Amino acid sequence: MRILSEKRVPSHSLVPYVVTAAAVSAAAVAGAAAVDPDSTWYRRLAKPAFQPPPRAFGAVWPPLYASIAWAGGHALHQATGRRRRAPAAALGANLALNTAWNWLFFRAQSPKAGLVGTLLIDLSNLVLIRRTADVDRAGAWALLPYAGWCGFATALNAAIVKRNPALHRHSGASIAAVRCVVRAP
Repeated sequence: MRILSEKRVPSHSLVPYVVTAAAVSAAAVAGAAAVDPDSTWYRRLAKPAFQPPPRAFGAVWPPLYASIAWAGGHALHQATGRRRRAPAAALGANLALNTAWNWLFFRAQSPKAGLVGTLLIDLSNLVLIRRTADVDRAGAWALLPYAGWCGFATALNAAIVKRNPALHRHSGASIAAVRCVVRAP
């Protein structure tokens, strides 16, 4: 995040918010490119009773993405000098994992790889919240709904893995999918 100088950002500056909004928007668009809830593969998956309808995901993610962008922007605005690096790096890693999950689950058609991905997101959320809290408590609090939703998504993903045991026969494909996303530029 070279755009932000080593000095404190002026109180009227919107730069940190613009930077984080752009990063979150890019992650959302890149992730959405892999999602196809109308695919035959996805429709055939056995899903738990607590699976929300597809429209619920469309209603939940925009405010969550907005809160991530605000929290990141606010934390970067509050931090000075090198203290910006940790929350910026944590946010970047988290957004990369968030994007990767869509590709692992939907594009690779691997709920098992998706489960690995969502567990990594959960760990990344803990790091992101901690790094944000180190410079900005309000930003850390704003990330809690996102972390909660991701925890729910992990339970949902795990339930889908459990209800679709025939998909486990191709566990090598799941591991290959994770490796492919991890190596992606």
